[in-house]
Amino acid sequence: MERIAVLIPCYNEELTIKKVIEDFKKELPNADIYVYDNNSKDKTAQIAKEAGAIVRKENRQGKGNVVRTMFREIDADIYVMVDGDDTYPAEFVHELIKPVVNDEADMTIGDRLSNGTYQKEIKKNFHEFGNNLVRNAINLLFNNNLKDIMTGYRVFNRTFVKNMPVMSPKFELETEMTLFALDKKYRIKEIPIVFRERPEGSESKINTFSDGIKVMKTIIKMFKDHKPLKFFSIIFMIFLIIGLSVGIPVIVEFCKTGYITKMPSALLATGLITLAVISEQCGIILETIVKQHRESYELNLLRYEQIEKKDREEKGNA
Repeated sequence: MERIAVLIPCYNEELTIKKVIEDFKKELPNADIYVYDNNSKDKTAQIAKEAGAIVRKENRQGKGNVVRTMFREIDADIYVMVDGDDTYPAEFVHELIKPVVNDEADMTIGDRLSNGTYQKEIKKNFHEFGNNLVRNAINLLFNNNLKDIMTGYRVFNRTFVKNMPVMSPKFELETEMTLFALDKKYRIKEIPIVFRERPEGSESKINTFSDGIKVMKTIIKMFKDHKPLKFFSIIFMIFLIIGLSVGIPVIVEFCKTGYITKMPSALLATGLITLAVISEQCGIILETIVKQHRESYELNLLRYEQIEKKDREEKGNA
């Protein structure tokens, strides 16, 4: 029987955490439900414990820090990650788990956007604009067609959880997970779900502008780290175009008169073209390193799966 762990990172969710735990207990009676309290100033931890959850504490602030600790500490076959704010209905968990159990996906995503419920409940245009911007950027980067990049309702298999290095400390986490899965060619499947607004009195921890900037920084960083040749080629083209626009008048003048009177422009053009060439060289070198890293990751993943298979066989024979 598959061991299922429900992971609920929490910060000040005393109004909703009891219902979330009870809903998932009803849907997954044999699952272990973990609530990691992230320095809550209310009774989140106490209420979660009374509701029957396994309660632990993570002192480093930020959802990414909490999930990193969860992934390291919790041992299971199937991992369900959900927020503690009661915006994701527990009844959809069976549809999310099914592709992972059937080995059709390594990560399933609760898609809030396809059926329009997220747009109805979240009445902030900038949120929707940010979601669209991030989604389009990632789909363009990885030639994919994912609908919801930033959802917090996900299911993972053990291989994904134990081989993903969580680097983002805060709310860039979901974006990082999606980018990592695409880059490492993990199988992703999206399941449309209903999204609910937070109950009255419960406040979102997301800051539209600051967290939006962090997500964009994550995308730029991931672009640089995973597609360095494309990233530095863009920089190459920018410097090259500016350099040529500055330098062409200098060349034309030299061809006509045999003299260069625009020395500042000549120096600037030379510097820009030099930067363009260096950028392209950086891209080529880093692309080679990234390729080697992917090959190493695949070999390490193969070793991990062989060890896991051996452990399962030994447990079965015991």
